[in-house]
Amino acid sequence: MSGPDFSKSDLIPVIAQDQASGDVLMLAYMNDEAYQETLSTGRVCYYSRSRSKLWRKGEESGNVQEVQEIYFDCDADTLLIKVNQIGEAACHEGYRSCFFRRIDAESGEFTVVGDRVFDPAEVYKK
Repeated sequence: MSGPDFSKSDLIPVIAQDQASGDVLMLAYMNDEAYQETLSTGRVCYYSRSRSKLWRKGEESGNVQEVQEIYFDCDADTLLIKVNQIGEAACHEGYRSCFFRRIDAESGEFTVVGDRVFDPAEVYKK
């Protein structure tokens, strides 16, 4: 085996982790084409399920992810990519990490624990 196995599923989950801080930044998906582009360019390319096309991280926001290390799990159906996050945010809602809400295990209520670093309306003009 030489890497992820796309014969099991066209899309596999990808966890992006900031190499310097260890923060989990986001979870997205890749198909084989996105994976090959990521390898050839050194910048993370995902597959957007909502838009049904390749999504070059940062193509609109400028918040790109440079590949530092790539790991795959024991079943070869999940990737962990350690990245150098260029720009302050990985999240399209303007937060450093997509995991900016913490759920209280007892009450089920959540609290926003991250700081918004940009206004999505300004960045994406939507």
